[in-house]
Amino acid sequence: MGSSPEHDSSGGRRLLSRLSTSARYAAPALLGYVAVRAIGLAVLMLWEGQHGMSSLNRLSTLWDASWYQNIAQHGYAGTAPRPGPFGLYQPYAFFPVYPMLIRVVWWVGPLAVNYAALLVAWISALAAAWGVFAVGERLYNRRTGVIAAVLWGVTPYAVVESMAYSELAFSALAVWAMYAALTRRWVWAGVLASLAGLTRPTGVAVAAAIGIGGVAALAVQWWQDRRGVLPEEERLAWWRPLLGAAIAPLGFVGFIAWVGWQKGSPNAYFKIQEAWQSKFDFGHSTLHSFRVMLTVPGAVWMTDVVVAATITVSVLLFVISVLQRQPLTLLVYSGMILLLALGDAAYFNSRARFLIPAFALLFPLAGNLARARTRGLVPTVLVTAALCSAAYGGYVVFVYTNSP
Repeated sequence: MGSSPEHDSSGGRRLLSRLSTSARYAAPALLGYVAVRAIGLAVLMLWEGQHGMSSLNRLSTLWDASWYQNIAQHGYAGTAPRPGPFGLYQPYAFFPVYPMLIRVVWWVGPLAVNYAALLVAWISALAAAWGVFAVGERLYNRRTGVIAAVLWGVTPYAVVESMAYSELAFSALAVWAMYAALTRRWVWAGVLASLAGLTRPTGVAVAAAIGIGGVAALAVQWWQDRRGVLPEEERLAWWRPLLGAAIAPLGFVGFIAWVGWQKGSPNAYFKIQEAWQSKFDFGHSTLHSFRVMLTVPGAVWMTDVVVAATITVSVLLFVISVLQRQPLTLLVYSGMILLLALGDAAYFNSRARFLIPAFALLFPLAGNLARARTRGLVPTVLVTAALCSAAYGGYVVFVYTNSP
């Protein structure tokens, strides 16, 4: 028997009430994040006047953005391949969730497809910042969660958080998958991980985190149960983490299998990626780029220095995260994102962009700032970081011409 309209309406009102309460609680983080990203956009508009290009148009069409939009408009089969220096670029290199979201917004609204893509990216970025706050607040405290969300908006490559790229949709799905795992909602964590795996290839990091975290949670429960120290109300149904772990990789595996079926070869996706020189080489290309920067005079761009510094700081923050004993699920996720970013053979400057979803690396910094007692220190640090990030973002968008 179906539920009554009154029951459905009551359930809907309760859901809206919970969302409203949660949004009010997260408001300082969301407003802070919007403020620092607004600074980034304002600085881009200053660059715009000097270069005669629209900031919004630039953000919505730069680099790979056109691939997502063409897939949204024409589908995979209707998007023409393009010749590249290392082979034929094909749309099957790009995962489907972000183009599907673009298509929905473009279809129901009056926006051009590039601005629909930008709107989806910005909404996704806000959802991701909300998730960063939620995880930080749960693990530490509200102040740490707020600072972490704002820090996520002022990283060196935070300009990507204003661009029509899939990192934002992926970050939103990944961070909420981590939150679901931390709150022991393992099936939801698996579903969100599967969607993340349909958004970017780094979805394997989310799947690994949910799988390992779920099995570890069961092992801890078994040990506590044997010792008789597990309260009955905290007992977890054994099948939930296992089901979440089983669901988590389905998105990534399913898309790879679909591309293989479309192309008639089980490894077709990985062959397609070779046109972008994107393959896992265990860090050889990354080490070579560092070696060139240190030994070849005049071979260094400003972007190379910023990316190298971002990588170095990220590794140090991961070590600190381990020493501070972050939850295993977060450590696996951060470690996998780092491994995939450093082990990829694609453009060196892409690595900083690949690290954008590694939000948990910011918690050691956020925690230290949250404990600071010097009056005005936190706003000063965050505004300064926002200005520096915005200035560098303007350089990347309007001056630097190679792929990030």
